Amino acid sequence: MRQTISTIAFIGLGVMGYPMAGHLARAGFNVRVYNRTTDKAIHWAKEFEGSHHLTPREAAEGADLVLICVGNDDDVRQVTTCPNGALHGMSKDSLLIDHTTASGELAKALDSACREHSVGFLDAPVSGGQQGAENGALTIMCGGDDNDFRRAEPVLQHYARAVTLMGPAGSGQLTKMVNQICIGGLIQALSEGLHFAELAELDQQRVIDVISQGAAGSWQMENRHSTMIADSYDHGFAVDWMRKDLGICLEQARKLGASLPITALVDQFYADIQAMGGGRWDTSSLRKRLTP
Repeated sequence: MRQTISTIAFIGLGVMGYPMAGHLARAGFNVRVYNRTTDKAIHWAKEFEGSHHLTPREAAEGADLVLICVGNDDDVRQVTTCPNGALHGMSKDSLLIDHTTASGELAKALDSACREHSVGFLDAPVSGGQQGAENGALTIMCGGDDNDFRRAEPVLQHYARAVTLMGPAGSGQLTKMVNQICIGGLIQALSEGLHFAELAELDQQRVIDVISQGAAGSWQMENRHSTMIADSYDHGFAVDWMRKDLGICLEQARKLGASLPITALVDQFYADIQAMGGGRWDTSSLRKRLTP
């Protein structure tokens, strides 16, 4: 089994993948990239002195590690198991890691496909948003084999502040579902609190300054309250993607027999935001729904 990782393929250069791949290039890895929009891959290769390739399969050829960060289950399948997918270019004993927030079923299917090719696999969704990716401060929750995790961990630490193995394949995705369930409820509560403070003619900033020091404090409060007060939502994690994630959560909940009434309600509130034309707004735009 190969242990040294020197050549890495990175598939997907969106707002998350672009800086994540950049951290690896700056760390001295030989990074080969693929992106559906070729111009972005060309721009990345020029900025970071890497190489860009026309298919995921081509990018993966000769790589010790292949990293995926795309949109949804179908996108992952397209860049991994389809004829020009990365898996068909990977060498025996290399490692595939999927950073996409996707379903647990897809993670298990990819794990099986990788085993058939004698390739290691980790599902490794991330939390921390664009800011976390740019600052190298993501939280990564992984599912897979312990040996594969130990091989990958030193690489992932180049853009993460926490990397944790949660269990077998699929466990990373299940943990990310918990993350999104909690975030949705927190943002709605913060939106309602600010809405209440405004109608009560309180100084919203002063309110946050006080309550953030107590039990109400959270990452969302610290990082999103000021833009919510300013009615600014052209940043961060888009509503369209959050609805995709919450859909995965609710589908998994049905399979588990889990009750997620608040998550289901917040999902419908995000549908309202989409109807307002805010599909690309930040998830904190739940505040906008209360004061359109």
